[in-house]
Amino acid sequence: MTKRKIIIDTDPGQDDAVAILLALAAPDVLDLLGITCVAGNVPLPLTQKNARIVCEVAGRTDVAIYAGCDAPMARPLVTAEHVHGKTGLDGPELFDPTLPLAEGHAVDFIIETLRREDAGSVTLCTLGPLTNVATAFQRAPDIIPKLRELVMMGGAYFEVGNITPAAEFNIYVDPEAAEIVFKSGVPLVVMPLDVTHKVLATRSHIETFRAMGSTVGTFTAEMLDFFERFDVAKYGSEGGPLHDPCVIAYLLQPNLFQGRHINVEIETESKLTLGMTVADWWRVTERAPNAMFMGDVDAEGFFALLTERIARL
Repeated sequence: MTKRKIIIDTDPGQDDAVAILLALAAPDVLDLLGITCVAGNVPLPLTQKNARIVCEVAGRTDVAIYAGCDAPMARPLVTAEHVHGKTGLDGPELFDPTLPLAEGHAVDFIIETLRREDAGSVTLCTLGPLTNVATAFQRAPDIIPKLRELVMMGGAYFEVGNITPAAEFNIYVDPEAAEIVFKSGVPLVVMPLDVTHKVLATRSHIETFRAMGSTVGTFTAEMLDFFERFDVAKYGSEGGPLHDPCVIAYLLQPNLFQGRHINVEIETESKLTLGMTVADWWRVTERAPNAMFMGDVDAEGFFALLTERIARL
């Protein structure tokens, strides 16, 4: 079987970290060309550090990690330490990674890689604000038709928002970047809050990771110990939603997810609804579909996949 070539663009974040670990645990299926980091959950100096920590924990010091944009395209940076803690990976005891950053800017890496690889062979997996990707698309529009697809975590429909009443965090942080990506014509698969809030890391799931007795299992459990507290308090849920691992799970088992190919527009002007993904779920407009917007997930199958893969590390 030919491996799927991927680039992960991320702003770790505990759930980003779990997504990275899931990708690293599937080398038989995924060929990880590199990880590009962006400012989002925490500022760029921490997101690039956190990505390096996660790869070291997994014993994958061969992964190329690039630092990218440190601020949104047109706005001040909004971060989420209130969710992820001051480091972005609060929970486990962290360390200074020895894995160095790769030389060069993340945007240049994305452009150069897509120009070098065969058309239709690379999937972009975006787990944070879309600043790096939109900047690459603006600077080198020739790379857009070369992508196989872009699978992202972002947006919402029924669930609406988690950073404002109307907007999901990744889109809200850089709505101009999101607008560029959604209007680019790239094949899009979107994992919105409507899906990710159905995959809750409950106490039972966390203890399953801890019981693995491995460095990665313990690290994952300790991250999720911290991560769940915010959503349990906010939503009264049974655990924290594993937003970003849905992107990688889709690559490994797409049949876990169900959705609709619909039109999605990004609100960039309204003070009330800035960053909203205006998803035409019921197809009430004549706007052309531009995204496969997921609406449901087999949560039991998702966690079976996640635990089986993480146990391999």
